[in-house]
Amino acid sequence: MGSYWALAPQMGAEIDLPLTQVTGLLRKLGLSGRHAVAEQLLRLVGSRVPLAQCAIFSYEGGGRPRIVAIGDRARTAALPAISQDYVTRFYPMDGSVQVMAAESLAARRSGAANPHILLHRQTANDIAHPQYRAICYELPQVAERLAILALYQGERWMSVNFYRGVEHGPFDDAAIAVIEAFAPLLVQAVRLHHAGQTLNDDLAELMLARLRARCPALTKRDLDVVRGLLAGLATEGIDERMGIEVSSAQTYLKRIYRKLGISGQRELIGVLLAPDAST
Repeated sequence: MGSYWALAPQMGAEIDLPLTQVTGLLRKLGLSGRHAVAEQLLRLVGSRVPLAQCAIFSYEGGGRPRIVAIGDRARTAALPAISQDYVTRFYPMDGSVQVMAAESLAARRSGAANPHILLHRQTANDIAHPQYRAICYELPQVAERLAILALYQGERWMSVNFYRGVEHGPFDDAAIAVIEAFAPLLVQAVRLHHAGQTLNDDLAELMLARLRARCPALTKRDLDVVRGLLAGLATEGIDERMGIEVSSAQTYLKRIYRKLGISGQRELIGVLLAPDAST
């Protein structure tokens, strides 16, 4: 399970952070590319502490976690697949998930306010499940993960995870102190990013629902392609998300245009933004 502790209120108060770095982070929140915020956190904290990867997840209601963003310092192109394996297969074995469950239960029983920011350390040796250990730690050559955990809106946990490579070794006291100092800023930034991301997702789903009502012939796969376009993905990104060939994504797009009686993406955006016929 690893070890964990609550961040003391006085921690995080003494960090000299240039304004340009703060504004650089703020520009990545909410409306930017999906993974830009994790990449920016990796640059921001990684300028002071050697780090290999950053992954941000949200957990709600005991269900499967959601990948908010991932960042990787060119260690392996497999990080998206590793993260997907984590949220679909391995998260129940994660020590931080057990910590969040225990802290949520303790808070409900005591009637206390939201738990403090928590930090959780986990190495490969802390993981009993052989596949979880192999895929999420041994394959990307991760020496240790340090997770920042915080409850959001009383029901959703946000987890900001920093990973050290085997070339860095485990987190030492100095590295932990730096991340503790950053933690309050990172938690607030990720909360803002997730709120903006959720708003965008809700708007996208509303537009897709209207599109489905206008053209019932559109299949679930068709709508998944449109969802990718609304997320700002090119066909190369859509094929990766859906697990299909680039040529297949292009074929889906042509089929969608044909079903809607339009000729291209600009007209598709017009259809998505057009008011309902009933209004």
